[in-house]
Amino acid sequence: MSDQTNDGPNRRMISPTEKIRVAILGSTGSIGTQTLEIARQFPDRIDVVALTAGKNVALLEQQAAEFKPECVVIGSEEAGKGAGGRFACPVFVGEDALIRAATWDRVDVVVTALVGSIGLLSTVAAIKTGCRIALANKETMVIAGDLIGDLVDAFHAEIVPVDSEHSAIYQCLLGERTSDVSKLILTASGGPFRERPLHSFGSISLSEALSHPNWTMGPKITIDSATMMNKGLEVIEARWLFKLPVEKIEVVIHPQSIVHSMVEFVDGSSKAQMGPPDMKVPIQFALSSPARWPSSHPVVSWKDNHQLTFSTPDPMRYPGLALAFEALKVGGGMPAVLNASNEVAVDLFLKNKISYQAIPSLVKAVMNRGIESHEYSIDARMDVDKRARRLAEELAGTTSH
Repeated sequence: MSDQTNDGPNRRMISPTEKIRVAILGSTGSIGTQTLEIARQFPDRIDVVALTAGKNVALLEQQAAEFKPECVVIGSEEAGKGAGGRFACPVFVGEDALIRAATWDRVDVVVTALVGSIGLLSTVAAIKTGCRIALANKETMVIAGDLIGDLVDAFHAEIVPVDSEHSAIYQCLLGERTSDVSKLILTASGGPFRERPLHSFGSISLSEALSHPNWTMGPKITIDSATMMNKGLEVIEARWLFKLPVEKIEVVIHPQSIVHSMVEFVDGSSKAQMGPPDMKVPIQFALSSPARWPSSHPVVSWKDNHQLTFSTPDPMRYPGLALAFEALKVGGGMPAVLNASNEVAVDLFLKNKISYQAIPSLVKAVMNRGIESHEYSIDARMDVDKRARRLAEELAGTTSH
């Protein structure tokens, strides 16, 4: 934990000999399971006190048996039926119960590893306790980044990003003044279709889109990486995390995924944070910052002849990126519209109900309808989110009500 003053409502001073009390929202997903790998490496530093899952009760049960949390949450009402007897701790069921885990007694760090807008309300609840948020749920900042910043300040909370790109920028900015920054440069691998001929995009299959060349991630994020919507959402997140205008944020293709992001300063110098494509490093830093705990994570062998290349993203190949910049420039609730419609579109693609190329087309169609709310509140943004989802389903012809 940071050794700065913990003056939030729920903050306590952590000495170097004390364990950090950690709640993991989404413990059965990619980020969640890797966070638990970190906890295994540092049993004398980390106490896992709350775990949550959506539907994967079997894995949650295994995790609870190993880490012995003080509570678990099962987000799915159906999956949670009758599950209470399988755990040795209190079990809470339903999406609303995520807030219980996020605000559990004396939690020092809440890892928000949920995918999608479902992570917003629990993240807000955690911020209001004044704890540290190890933020892996980028949708929180996309939907309501301007509001989140105000809440963090009001409740003396702290956000340390987990995404490798934002963790890289966060690390590059340590000890620096925002006024000295001329540009944030986010890197992107280019995904599985970086060199695929554009004329063949109409035949992209689900299995091809799920085959990321560098990273192992969940299906939704993997598809977003292919369209580069993921990078677009990261641009929006960076705008609010680091409080810099969109004009100072840039994206470059970096196939090797060794430079995780860079910061350019007004004096002409640049800083880069580098390492192998391994999420455990930024996860660990979000828990330990500003300390760096010794670990056995892979490192780059600089004696090998590594080639680092960079190029400009092709907007025809990566339509999601352009849509995200457009949403950010419009502002207000438009990023929430972008995110909600994209979640619907990707889900339809994963269910083989629409084509790969239909994903950005559906997002664009929803954005063009001008769903908006000028109210400055979390509830208003959640309403925009719901209306955008309904419209996306209607335009795709898949509405279920």
